Amino acid sequence: MKVANNSFLASPGKVEQKWFVVDATNQTLGRLAGRIATILMGKHKPTYTPHIDTGDFVVVLNAGKVKVTGRRKTEQVTYQRYSFYPSGQKEHTMAQMLEKHPERVLFFAVRRMLPKNALAKHMISKMKLYTGDTHPHQAQSPEPLPN
Repeated sequence: MKVANNSFLASPGKVEQKWFVVDATNQTLGRLAGRIATILMGKHKPTYTPHIDTGDFVVVLNAGKVKVTGRRKTEQVTYQRYSFYPSGQKEHTMAQMLEKHPERVLFFAVRRMLPKNALAKHMISKMKLYTGDTHPHQAQSPEPLPN
């Protein structure tokens, strides 16, 4: 008697995607970014397939109110950008970034935890960041993010 070993591979158009909402107030930056990256990749599902986007959507509220654990981390962590002009490289600390663009700190943390391939751009577009308590995605009826 021969038993077939079949592995499940998800198809691009047949993946059911849910919407989750999470409040980032007083949550640790790295731990929250890891949980969000796992949801965006779809690794929390049994149907995870590495080359297909099986992840869900995540709406993050109060994205600028995350906390960091290090005493001097807000002064030591830097973010770089480059305008592709001569002497166009700029560097900002986490404190400056939280002051000007508070949602970008969480965005960069999640983006760096996603795979480094073409699929990551599609995955990161499923994360919706808001600095306030409200969001325009009520029609999708997002559920609270499970622990």
